[in-house]
Amino acid sequence: MNHVTFEYIGTIYTPYQSLDNMPIQPSGAKDAQGYILINDEFVEGLKDMDGFSHITLIYHLNKVTGHQLSVVPYMDDKAHGVFATRSPKRPNAIGLSTVKLERVEGNKLFVREVDMLNETPLLDIKPFFRQADNRMDATSGWLEKKDQSIVFKTKSDDRFVD
Repeated sequence: MNHVTFEYIGTIYTPYQSLDNMPIQPSGAKDAQGYILINDEFVEGLKDMDGFSHITLIYHLNKVTGHQLSVVPYMDDKAHGVFATRSPKRPNAIGLSTVKLERVEGNKLFVREVDMLNETPLLDIKPFFRQADNRMDATSGWLEKKDQSIVFKTKSDDRFVD
């Protein structure tokens, strides 16, 4: 496998010290508050973020070891290919979450709807742009057959912990 190196731009702080009972998606973490500390050399990049209600975080799943190409995801009881799931056991341990941005104060971003472990290394931030990021005609593969409220209720367990 070819290698790519990333530099962390900051750290995400959340109430979750372990995977036990942690939300598996931001939509299931409505009351979960956190904050992000951006490394000093990247603070200038936060200019003009205060007008966005949501941001998409790209982060390193730094507690994940190894990967599986077939997984039983949190929202099902049968195996699927890892790329048809949001399982953390991916060949590249990269996470993606869109969170609510409450405010920016210097190098600190206050966010809500966090679904990642405390002290998660942040790789990048993208503004959520509703006209480009929402797809009203999108379909969700095997998830279409699931109760749509499952995403709000499902919490993590130890199935992806080594």
